[in-house]
Amino acid sequence: MRTKLFLLAVVFALLFTYFSYAVAKERWQTIDFDTTVKVQDHISQRFDGIFSYFSLLGSAEVTLGFCLVLAFWALIRRHGLAIVGWLMVIPASVGEVFGKLVLFHPGPPIFLHRSQLATTLPSFYVHTDFSYPSGHMTRTVFIVTVFALMVIFSKKINIFSRFIILGSLLMMAFLMGLTRVYLGEHWLSDVLGGSLLGVSAGFFASVLILRPVKV
Repeated sequence: MRTKLFLLAVVFALLFTYFSYAVAKERWQTIDFDTTVKVQDHISQRFDGIFSYFSLLGSAEVTLGFCLVLAFWALIRRHGLAIVGWLMVIPASVGEVFGKLVLFHPGPPIFLHRSQLATTLPSFYVHTDFSYPSGHMTRTVFIVTVFALMVIFSKKINIFSRFIILGSLLMMAFLMGLTRVYLGEHWLSDVLGGSLLGVSAGFFASVLILRPVKV
């Protein structure tokens, strides 16, 4: 099981690398702009506030804090590998920030911004030159991937509950990506790139977090 997860992590890491190359070559410019315009045209602005506050769930403070809590819980349970696994969100976030610093990919212009969020969280005051990939998606998809694999490999969850939980996790990731584009915070390519990075890191983390005896 762990070997397969590791190979999947490598595959998604390679996909992320290839996709990043395509973004750097500006192959997504037209798709990015058209997608943002269409999404904003088809969703009422009365959702601006709801989507703005929903995006808080993907903030660095919330997602990193959540993973640190789970790492501490793994420490209490003396599951050393799981500690390292949950802390994998940190190198994933570092990779996200690195991409925003070196890959020329300006974010959406101000006239597309719809966020109504007024917050004092530190991450909202940290600005990088470019927008690829989305940190919200990287960290959210990382968490969703790990929990989804926990559910898939668990023997204690029945099929109906498994379906509900997996559906909820996927909906969480989808809505987070939708808010990024709708609010004009990121392009579609930023969302897809962040998702690939998050899935890859999530598979790597699951190799350490999942216990073989539970498979």
